[in-house]
Amino acid sequence: MATVMFRRFVRLCRYLQDPCHVARFQQLCGVRGTFSRRSGATEKERERDLSPNGACVERCDADRDPDTDIRKCVKHHDPVNGQNKDVPASRTGTEEKLDSRGRVKPLRKNSLTDDVGQEFIIENRFLFYLFTMGTELGNEMFFIVFFPFLMWNVDACVSRQVIVVWVWVLFFGQTTKDLVRWTRPASPPVVKVEVFYNFEYSMPSVHAMTGTSVPFCLFMLTYNRWEYPFLFGLSVAICWSFLVCISRIYMGMHSVLEVITGFLYSLLILAGFLPVLDDIDTFYLSASMAPALILLLHVGLSMLAFSLDSWSTSRGDTAQALATGAGGALASHLNHWLSLQIDPPASSLPLKMPSITGAPLGRTLLRLLIGVAVLLAVRAIMKAIAIPLACQLFGVPSNDVRKARQNPRVELTYRFLVYGTVAFCCVFLVPLFFLCLNLS
Repeated sequence: MATVMFRRFVRLCRYLQDPCHVARFQQLCGVRGTFSRRSGATEKERERDLSPNGACVERCDADRDPDTDIRKCVKHHDPVNGQNKDVPASRTGTEEKLDSRGRVKPLRKNSLTDDVGQEFIIENRFLFYLFTMGTELGNEMFFIVFFPFLMWNVDACVSRQVIVVWVWVLFFGQTTKDLVRWTRPASPPVVKVEVFYNFEYSMPSVHAMTGTSVPFCLFMLTYNRWEYPFLFGLSVAICWSFLVCISRIYMGMHSVLEVITGFLYSLLILAGFLPVLDDIDTFYLSASMAPALILLLHVGLSMLAFSLDSWSTSRGDTAQALATGAGGALASHLNHWLSLQIDPPASSLPLKMPSITGAPLGRTLLRLLIGVAVLLAVRAIMKAIAIPLACQLFGVPSNDVRKARQNPRVELTYRFLVYGTVAFCCVFLVPLFFLCLNLS
């Protein structure tokens, strides 16, 4: 019985991992590929690719057997090359349709190779912008705005605890990717609407993990702390998570299985951390050994992540999250020690939602605009300083920045200097700046 159930589970996983499901969903949403025919490649090249992060990847069966399901899927979803070669273009009207509909390229080039990606056709602009927004909910620029907004304008205590969960979810997600080492869905048949993370491993979807853990953690931490309707908070969390998860399939970055796994994995991590978040926060704020332990823990975990596999952007993202967590935790400890940021007493809970009127709203927006501008300026300055400094420290040539950052010591130093400083400024220096401007 157990063997039968296991076999069914394996079949289900293989079914959900099929890239044709991603291609069908993209077609349903109005995404069309413009795949070019493969030129003459050697038999060895057809057998396998060597991806930049060291994974030896078997090509999909579509390259070898024209009658496989994937080849049929390619023919069905490719408006350029899915047609019969013997049929003239004038009869099919394909070229005319492509010219009239226009073509789009991915919004950001690949982070590793600077590849801008292949053109594709968008027939539903609304869904394209909706899912682009959804995928941005898991990217750096969103969090560099969202966490400060939460810290400066809503609830610093909740912000600290959500950041702890976010850091650990990213660490577990990225390191699991490097251990499992599954590559992105095959293209064709999948259209790569996004190529920025294309050369990272894909199992599980870390976007799905952060897009699930952050809103649900925020909901569970604020429901008894703030006064608002339960259904409203739950609905926001579900919609946020659903949008991010579906956007990763739309972008062609993950299979259905990888997104589901990321969703469930994040809930498991969240369930493990929620009961101890108050204890972690109290320790970070008040323990005399907290600063040393924070640095040792976050730097040590970064070094562990860098040792799991050869260099790729996922290691840098892991170090970036850990650096952010370390910088924020150290700044929070300093705030507590100097009594600069005092959490509301338990007797004042639950807190009432502030009224959205002219003056408070204006101050909120002003804090956000000024604060984020300061953080972006700090990030730009530290980026200009960190790489040359790290290269000089470790004797690495700095004329080729991309190559220099593939050195683990340089990349680790760069991430901690830049994002540790940004997080420290966000939690400690920017609130002091607000105090000077009478914006607190």
